[in-house]
Amino acid sequence: MYRSRASELPTDVRIEYPFIGYTFDQPATETSEGPVQMHYVDEGTGPVVVMLHGNPTWSFYYRNVIKRLTGLGFRCIVPDHVGCGLSDKPQDYPYTLKRRIEDVERLLDYLDIKSFSLIVHDWGGAIGCGLAGRRPEALEKLVLLNTAAFLSKRIPLRIASIKVPLLGEAVIRGLNGFAGPAAVMSVKKPLTDTVKKGMLVPYRNWSDRVAVWNFVKDIPLREGHPTYSTLAEVEVNLSKLADKPIQIVWGGKDFCFNMHFYRRWQTIFPKADLKLFPQHGHYILEDGGEEVLDAIAQHLTQ
Repeated sequence: MYRSRASELPTDVRIEYPFIGYTFDQPATETSEGPVQMHYVDEGTGPVVVMLHGNPTWSFYYRNVIKRLTGLGFRCIVPDHVGCGLSDKPQDYPYTLKRRIEDVERLLDYLDIKSFSLIVHDWGGAIGCGLAGRRPEALEKLVLLNTAAFLSKRIPLRIASIKVPLLGEAVIRGLNGFAGPAAVMSVKKPLTDTVKKGMLVPYRNWSDRVAVWNFVKDIPLREGHPTYSTLAEVEVNLSKLADKPIQIVWGGKDFCFNMHFYRRWQTIFPKADLKLFPQHGHYILEDGGEEVLDAIAQHLTQ
């Protein structure tokens, strides 16, 4: 269903993000009344590339990849996870990894997508690899951007300190103590005012930041965590993807997904095409610019 929400964005952000928006109704849950609208970009024609963002970004993060790949004959499908970007932000949604994988599955079924390549970043790695592990026959190529899709107890102190209930929610939702700092800490080259505004505009108040908090809350550091078993399954299913063309594009100055995670990916996918950018940060697409876009485009077109 077409429903333009981009018109709600500031003019300079709309110029930077010039895409038609579509929405898809995710079904109601036990805790939410009625369907929940997931916003997504669907641009271009040709082989499908699905791009999945993490926390606290949204489809805006992939704007330059969309522009490049549609010009090369690809169809780009880029959803905003529920609670993020221009999607609905229900306060009572089950914001878990399991549900997010299922949300993307339903969207692809709705669009009748039978095969696709994936580009994933941050939490999008666990979501996308979870999807691919369930449908390995559908995956054509995979691009990993500063992400993880396996169990790990490594977490920056600055993030661990705000996982604490009540305090963490107050900092993240009340003081914007996650999305706000991320727009500065995740890059080594400062964002322009317009790009920084674009990153933050969906997360302007307590209500808007419901998913930002729940992404942090959903990080499973112990076996009893509700998402622990889901992520363990995602990790096991990575073996089903080992024969796919895989590229790892990495910012070496990432404070969160640091070089430990990069080396872990190398052990999981030893045949992967490695593109390490030692001086770039977590938002590798922002720091890397055309050089990173060139690397991704080459991987997908060769």
